[in-house]
Amino acid sequence: MIFVTLGTQDKHFDRLLKAVYKLETDEKIIAQIGSTEFKSSKPEEKFEIHKFLSNEEFEKYMDEARVVITHAGVGTIIYGLKKNKKMIVAARLKKYGEHVNDHQLQILQTFASEGYIIPLENFDDLPKLLEMEFTPKEWKSNNNTFNRKLFEEIYGVNEKYESKKSIS
Repeated sequence: MIFVTLGTQDKHFDRLLKAVYKLETDEKIIAQIGSTEFKSSKPEEKFEIHKFLSNEEFEKYMDEARVVITHAGVGTIIYGLKKNKKMIVAARLKKYGEHVNDHQLQILQTFASEGYIIPLENFDDLPKLLEMEFTPKEWKSNNNTFNRKLFEEIYGVNEKYESKKSIS
């Protein structure tokens, strides 16, 4: 099964959904489309569309999916990585009115360069990316590193303050 998730914000992503819809596959496609307006003429047993999913449904489809096709939302990407999913990721772009800026392109490039995801830049490549062998790099959160650096920064600032205070 192929799970497609376009996020739950008020941003559409017609380009990605149309590319998925054109796929010729025997696999069932389940799509959570959020604010994207779309009507399918395919039978529901082949192409199932949901505007929004409960957390339980989302987790179920994510678990069952052979591959996840998604927008470049950090939350969705990390969730899929924690489940060790092959993810094909596309960025919403400002020039198509899909977002207010191109920050998703930066997210896409960062996760792709680290070996976590397969970037989808040319939507015509989607069929071959679906068949491509890919095992994502194991996800490791950088929260501990971030927290350590923040602590060091705060501690360093306090240390400098204390040393200045003792001089005066």
